[in-house]
Amino acid sequence: MDESLEHQTQTHDQESEIVTEGSAVVHSEPSQEGNVPPKVDSEAEVLDEKVSKQIIKEGHGSKPSKYSTCFLHYRAWTKNSQHKFEDTWHEQQPIELVLGKEKKELAGLAIGVASMKSGERALVHVGWELAYGKEGNFSFPNVPPMADLLYEVEVIGFDETKEGKARSDMTVEERIGAADRRKMDGNSLFKEEKLEEAMQQYEMAIAYMGDDFMFQLYGKYQDMALAVKNPCHLNIAACLIKLKRYDEAIGHCNIVLTEEEKNPKALFRRGKAKAELGQMDSARDDFRKAQKYAPDDKAIRRELRALAEQEKALYQKQKEMYKGIFKGKDEGGAKSKSLFWLIVLWQWFVSLFSRIFRRHRVKAD
Repeated sequence: MDESLEHQTQTHDQESEIVTEGSAVVHSEPSQEGNVPPKVDSEAEVLDEKVSKQIIKEGHGSKPSKYSTCFLHYRAWTKNSQHKFEDTWHEQQPIELVLGKEKKELAGLAIGVASMKSGERALVHVGWELAYGKEGNFSFPNVPPMADLLYEVEVIGFDETKEGKARSDMTVEERIGAADRRKMDGNSLFKEEKLEEAMQQYEMAIAYMGDDFMFQLYGKYQDMALAVKNPCHLNIAACLIKLKRYDEAIGHCNIVLTEEEKNPKALFRRGKAKAELGQMDSARDDFRKAQKYAPDDKAIRRELRALAEQEKALYQKQKEMYKGIFKGKDEGGAKSKSLFWLIVLWQWFVSLFSRIFRRHRVKAD
């Protein structure tokens, strides 16, 4: 785990802590694919004339007050056509919403979020009057006129502040320092095997450094931000591997590799996830690349040996299987043996051709 920064950052002493009371399984991805709104059987709670809420998963602790900065994930659909127009889970980055200072089109969503506790997930129904209005929105997101909306929302946590200071109003040092504190909190939770809560802290750290913020940085500030952001993605990947959510782990490793293509930890963890998914050739490629950049790493050598042993066992199993097929037909016959080795040779040739083709395709991409 990455527990320290090479560059120390200044912190804002009076910034309040994120409220995350007992919010277990907060990070968990909804079980559905998310293409359509979830079916919820719970009774609808009327929050406003144009806003109601159905709880999918209970939360814990208190609710945010006005000017709290809330961190959340959501999916959004138009109610009538069920057209999904936004999905922060897919983008792997939570958003922030300062209650009382939200954009006009998010007024209904803010009413829903204000009624939710940390860790709560709910289906929020919003009338068009408190959403994108009579005219809708024809850029991004694309929402038709007078469209009632459905939001599947999950509150990760909230920052209980009195003045409602948005991240965009913080200095670079304040944002990086705040993110680093969340990362350190996540590391402590990881050591305690509280994986879901650890991922929650890493997610909130990442939320301080969205794409709009990162694009503005250069030089030492960019290095300082990446020294916090990338380890958070890698630590989330480590948690996800332990939780056997391998596809999600690969996604977080890919984010790091777009910034640092030679990062051995990202290659190693992506390789582990791929190996668990049975993608042996691709996993081996990742381990070998990781070994190139970290030649003394014992864990990488161990994984490569484990792959070799798995392949050897698989080969032996195939060999015994083919022996059994031909044994009954020709006991000790030369033709059976020749056919067996011909099949083995053909499998080897196909595997070799597949690897060469994949390497050329990667180079072409």
